[in-house]
Amino acid sequence: MKLADFHYELPDELIADHPAAERSGSRLLVLGRESGELSHRRFTDFPDLLLPGDLLVFNDTRVIPARLYGHKSTGGKVEVLLERVLGANERPNEVLAQVKAGKSLRSGAQLSFADGDATVTADVRGRQDEFFVLGFPESLDLMAFFERNGHIPLPPYIRRGDEAADHERYQTVFARTAGAVAAPTAGLHFDDAVLARIRARGIATASVTLHVGAGTFQPVRVDDIDAHRMHAEYVCVPEATRDAVRECKARGGRVVAIGTTSVRSLETASQSGEIEAFRGDTRIFIRPGYTFRTVDALLTNFHLPESTLLMLVSAFSSRESILAAYAEAVKERYRFFSYGDAMFIG
Repeated sequence: MKLADFHYELPDELIADHPAAERSGSRLLVLGRESGELSHRRFTDFPDLLLPGDLLVFNDTRVIPARLYGHKSTGGKVEVLLERVLGANERPNEVLAQVKAGKSLRSGAQLSFADGDATVTADVRGRQDEFFVLGFPESLDLMAFFERNGHIPLPPYIRRGDEAADHERYQTVFARTAGAVAAPTAGLHFDDAVLARIRARGIATASVTLHVGAGTFQPVRVDDIDAHRMHAEYVCVPEATRDAVRECKARGGRVVAIGTTSVRSLETASQSGEIEAFRGDTRIFIRPGYTFRTVDALLTNFHLPESTLLMLVSAFSSRESILAAYAEAVKERYRFFSYGDAMFIG
């Protein structure tokens, strides 16, 4: 398939720059996975769409304040956006990062960042694909450093700087494991009241971890989508989640993925045909023609035109149904992307 097959027109004013006043205050477009039928609901209706025996799978990743502002040794300004911590024993405190600077950086260049009254220096150690490899001092508590000095890395289509409220609202209420530089946005709609209603209905839940990288916002740069190579992201599907999925399937329930990151985690762990526990990197690229092995229903936000996430949801239903649903969402003035409204495909 071609990249242009996943294009749609979106007025700029439908891109949500701020979250809804309440987490569960968003709208919910419901799409029949096979029928293509649409209905308009509120997110507070979501628990009513679940069936006895269903299993909800959440991504428990936590967003790092991953954007840093600093200077080169020559005095020029730099902006660093953490992609991921490499974390290997032989390369402690090395990270992959996007770096914006006035002039291209070379290996050996030094970048300086204020840390209170101190200065932290990172060395540029080379490139890995489109990212720079930066080395921070081994004595530095890297996560604590980013927590103290970093900014919440709002996506590039949000046309404002991060604000104090984003430190809480750009996290899910079930965020546990720090490592992401973008939120698993379908989870942003859940609040304690909605989760309590889900528990009251006896619906089982489980979690995975996928640390979303900045590469998720990189455009597809090839016309033939089969030639696209996905960026790597760390995934953990624990044994308890493997067991919960198998039990759900055995009782005839649906595995409901909360977000495309949960889909990618579960399907990565299911490549043998049956889900297994998994820890490691994934580059799985789900597009039309993919056979889903584990996921039966999906809650997701609305995704960018020509993005790999739009391709994923098109694979889950059909390209025609998804584009028709998006056209309806535009017509009905739904709010799009990370802080926007939600869609349930079941």
